[in-house]
Amino acid sequence: MCTAIAFKQKHSFFGRTLDLEYHYDEEVVITPREYHFLSTSTDGFKTDFAIIGIATVKSGYPLYYDAVNEHGICMAGLNFVGNAKFSDSEESGAVNLAQYELIPFILGKAKTLYEAESILKEVRLINTPFDKSTPTSELHYFLSDGEHTLVAEPGERGMKLYDNPFGVLTNNPPFPYHMENIKNYMRLTKEVSENCFDPKLPLVPYSRGLGAFGLPGDLSSASRFVRAAFGVANAEKKSDDEAAVGQVFHILGSVSQTEGLVNVDGAYEKTQYSICANLNTHTYYYKTYGNSRITAVRLGREERSKSSLSRYPLRYDEDILFENG
Repeated sequence: MCTAIAFKQKHSFFGRTLDLEYHYDEEVVITPREYHFLSTSTDGFKTDFAIIGIATVKSGYPLYYDAVNEHGICMAGLNFVGNAKFSDSEESGAVNLAQYELIPFILGKAKTLYEAESILKEVRLINTPFDKSTPTSELHYFLSDGEHTLVAEPGERGMKLYDNPFGVLTNNPPFPYHMENIKNYMRLTKEVSENCFDPKLPLVPYSRGLGAFGLPGDLSSASRFVRAAFGVANAEKKSDDEAAVGQVFHILGSVSQTEGLVNVDGAYEKTQYSICANLNTHTYYYKTYGNSRITAVRLGREERSKSSLSRYPLRYDEDILFENG
């Protein structure tokens, strides 16, 4: 299970949690311009733009979970098991891609969210796994440029695309369900609650925060969607970039998974990592379950023009600052 958000402050930010019961030694990986991705097609493809994001690198290939390109377009894949559909063969006239190729292809080619949307309309995802040990991942996708957000869900006839006014995505059910379900929470407010029950009765709030009474607190994807959307809509905006990064991580903290609360066949799901990406400065900030200190990696000028990947393994061990002996 995962959650992704877009949060506009002075700069535009993208955040996501990766919630699984295991990890695959993820790294922050920078793919330079003109990088040649091997492909299910004959010639593969080259990126026009540099990309920074979280990926597992196998045989020199970055399998991206989420990423941002040098023009500030972000994209993330979130579990969509049972609803993602793939083609068994290529379709004439379409952009035929394996699922693992989609993020680098879109971010390597699209300079704007409009261009990304135009490409996605032509994409057909082929059910071709990366290798025998890496099956096709059933995902739907969150894309944003900081101003607008898009959801892409692979269906039997290609991508189903949705404008996303909430700037949030979680997992199943499909996105239209979340758009309808959130209407159940229209009365939630960050303001002090008022007595709507019966004005004649002497009912006064006994606590702060009662305006958000009924905000779901469970770990389901539908509840996390509502909780994250409430945070994105109401969290105080910060003009300082470091404070803004902190706000994104606080919103993500409201939907993070604690190890031991979700049992998956004897293993426990947890938030393996959380990221916050500044879409304007192309800086990737992250925390892991074992290390709550924020670590940052920048998409620098040198990395954009290298001929090889730049790789920064995630920090999994806690890093505690002791103020005294």
